[in-house]
Amino acid sequence: MIFRKPCSFIIIVFGVFNLLFVKRLKFTKTSLILVLCIASPLLLEILFFWNNDSYSKGLKALEKSTSLLLFPLFIIGNYQRVNFLKTVQIYCIATTILILFFLIRFTVIFPELITKYLNGIDLFEIGYKFSDSIGIHAPALNMHLAFVSVCALYFVFYSFINNEITISKTFRFVVFLLSFFFVLFVNTRIALIGVLLGYILVVSFAIKTRINIKKMALIVVTAIVLLGGILFIFIQKNPYMKEKYSKVTFAYMDKVGKLDEIDHPEIKVFNSLVTRVSVWKSAWELSVKNLPFGVGASDGKPELNKYFAETNQHFLAKYEFPTHNQFLDFLLKFGILGPIVALLYMLTIAYFGYDLKNALILSFFLIFFICNLTDDYLLRFDGIAFSGLWASIFASYWMQQKVIVYKEQEAV
Repeated sequence: MIFRKPCSFIIIVFGVFNLLFVKRLKFTKTSLILVLCIASPLLLEILFFWNNDSYSKGLKALEKSTSLLLFPLFIIGNYQRVNFLKTVQIYCIATTILILFFLIRFTVIFPELITKYLNGIDLFEIGYKFSDSIGIHAPALNMHLAFVSVCALYFVFYSFINNEITISKTFRFVVFLLSFFFVLFVNTRIALIGVLLGYILVVSFAIKTRINIKKMALIVVTAIVLLGGILFIFIQKNPYMKEKYSKVTFAYMDKVGKLDEIDHPEIKVFNSLVTRVSVWKSAWELSVKNLPFGVGASDGKPELNKYFAETNQHFLAKYEFPTHNQFLDFLLKFGILGPIVALLYMLTIAYFGYDLKNALILSFFLIFFICNLTDDYLLRFDGIAFSGLWASIFASYWMQQKVIVYKEQEAV
C-alpha cells in the first residue's frame, strides 16, 4: 500500500490469480450491493466519462480507480476465506517493522537531517523528508500509520483479554509504542487527531469487554503515562510542534482569498489553514458555476488552476494547489452527485463498524473521513487502493458475522 509501483504490480497479480478461480466466487444480493457501494467512485467516473475534455486523461483517471472494482469483487466474492483479525495483525506488525527499517535507513543515508532534527533546526521538514525518502506524500503515509497505531493499541488490549503469554504482550506493546512514535515523527496534524480519536474508541470498546476492571485500569493508566511521556518529550525536543499546531495553523485567517497580500506567502502560509480555506473557497465558487454535472474527472485540477489565475490568486496558481477536500473535489468534477457518492462510500465503512460495534472499523472510518476533509484521497492511488482494500475486508467480515447470526437464529 505504501509503495505505488510494487502495490500496482501486486494488485495486477491478485486480479489475474482470482480470475483463474473465478468459479469460486459467491455472491448474494447483499454482497452485490456492497460491491456496488465500494465501487461507487469508479462507477461515478464511468458514468461521467463523457464530460472529460480529454478521453485519454479520463482513462488515466479510471485506471487509478480500478482497484475499487477488483478488491470488492474478489475479496467479498471470497468473503468466507477472509480472516479479519489475522489480516489486520499481519498488516500492523509488518508495516511497523517496515517503517522501522526505513527509519534506520534514513538515519544512515541522511545523518545531516537527523543531526539538524536533534539540534532543533528546520524541525518542520523532517517528516516530509522521511516520507519522500520512501516515495510517498507525508499526509498519505501518516494516514496509513494512524490506522496501524490504532490497530496496535487494539492488539495490546486483545493480548490481555485473551491472556496471552508475557512475551507476546510485551511485543504487542513495543509495536504500539513504535507505531505512535512514527505518527509523531511524520507529524501531520490531521493524522494525529485521527489517531487520538481512534485510541479513545479502542479504549471505550475495551472497557465494555469481559476483562477484569483492575487489569483494564492498569493497562489504560500505563498506556496514558507512556503516551503522555512520549508526547511530552517529543514536544520538548520539537518546539516547532507547538508553533505548528497553534500559530502556523491559524495564521492570517483574515486573508482568505487574498493570499498575495501576505509578504512571501510560500514561506508563511504554505501549509496553513488559510491556504486550504482559500482553495476551498475557489473550488466552491467554480463548482457552483459548473452545476449540475461538474467539469469532468480529468479536468478538475486544470480548471481550478485556471480559476486561480482568472481571479488573480497568483500564489495559488503558481503552486497549482489541488482542492484538498474530497467532497469539494467530487463536487467540482461530477457536480451534485459527486459529494453524495463520496459520502456513500465512506458511510458504508462507518455502517460496518457501527453494526458490528467494532472499534477498528469505526477508527478507520474516522481517520479516512477526517483526512478527506483536508485532502482528496479518492483521487490519489494510495488513498484509493488503501480504502478499497480495507472496505472490502470489512465488508467480508460483516458478511461472515451476518451468516453466523443467521445460522444461530435458524438453530433456535
